[in-house]
Amino acid sequence: MDSRVYNGYIAILKHELVPAMGCTEPIAVAFAAAKARDVLGRFPEHITAYLSGNIIKNVKGVTVPNSGGQRGIDVAATLGCVAGDASLELEVIKNATQEQIERTTQLVHEGFCDAQLVEGKDNLYIRIEAVAGEDRASVTVEHEHTNITRIEKNGEVLYAGEVRAASGSEEVPVDKSLLSVRDIVAFANEVRLEDVKPMLERQIAMNTAISQEGLTGKYGAAVGKTMMEINGDHVEGRAAARAAAGSDARMNGCSMPVVINSGSGNQGMTITLPICEYARTWNKDEETTLRALALANLISVHIKRHIGNLSAFCGAVSAGCGTACGIAYMDGCTYDQICMTITNTLCNVGGIVCDGAKSSCAAKIASAVSAGLLSYRMAKEDKCFQDGEGLAGGDIEETIQNIGRMGRDGMKSTDVEILNIMVGH
Repeated sequence: MDSRVYNGYIAILKHELVPAMGCTEPIAVAFAAAKARDVLGRFPEHITAYLSGNIIKNVKGVTVPNSGGQRGIDVAATLGCVAGDASLELEVIKNATQEQIERTTQLVHEGFCDAQLVEGKDNLYIRIEAVAGEDRASVTVEHEHTNITRIEKNGEVLYAGEVRAASGSEEVPVDKSLLSVRDIVAFANEVRLEDVKPMLERQIAMNTAISQEGLTGKYGAAVGKTMMEINGDHVEGRAAARAAAGSDARMNGCSMPVVINSGSGNQGMTITLPICEYARTWNKDEETTLRALALANLISVHIKRHIGNLSAFCGAVSAGCGTACGIAYMDGCTYDQICMTITNTLCNVGGIVCDGAKSSCAAKIASAVSAGLLSYRMAKEDKCFQDGEGLAGGDIEETIQNIGRMGRDGMKSTDVEILNIMVGH
């Protein structure tokens, strides 16, 4: 395949498949707070978090890892200030000690952090302002969870730009406009395994570990464990259960890291775990499994890029679609059948709403995976929803664009109402 497309896809995977602990929105708040403290040069007397609605929505109901089971924006931001290491990016609070957790609890009780809604900004917008005496510092994160776009101290702009690697490292430019289903399938067939094996093996190892923790521990509503008890005799049931179990743990305070996709650990697990379960059941070799996983990750990114990282459209749908395509690929399905799998999934569960990060994400993941598996089974029999039926387009790229338009533009008012309901307006 074209070298520009090939190298672009490698860059996308490297950019997307990074480790993170806990739900990425509270972690992003903690990251910005840790960076603001560093810029200030001393520990703040007070911080204020200015956040977009989608950040508030995804922080409000989820447990912050390494916080002693606490929830909330003030907890995430305060823990970032107290214990954060900004150089660790999405693992910023992984080294928090018990003493730091106790100090965080005390500061939250004392009103150390305020939070305010900011309207008219990107769906992913965080600005942390830190104050100590006469000194003030602020750090702004936009578009992606560790993408710092502005740094100020005492009225002086220290940095302003659209793209900045959080660690200051150089990063290969990522161009998601290169993505198409046809090229993704070609890439899965042709990719040199040494180019993707380390990051995909890390994704498998981390996401499998937290899924097992979700199945054996006591987390949230135990969706995965319940599904395993009901449907564990069948590979379809186990595939959905393992993905849900990872979310059970992650949404309810487990500090184990996951490898994300499209800025989301839930999406990363939804992509990975069903493919691994099918590969074990079907005795697929490592090469086939890794190629299927590369395809699944890219399909999910392709669908999600038209919607945006945060919206009222549940990201489990794009991830469930991706994992179903990976399973179809392992089963020898054709390009056309993979396209059918996408169309069938999106025309089925494309309306699941995101009402924030919390325990029920695990159930939405299970629904998305189950819908994806039904879609793959239909596609194997060359059964597919047709052009003009709802949002189905004339070809797969048009269908993906239609879904993206609906999720990005059509669900804006839905997003506002969800947020208003959640904050009691």
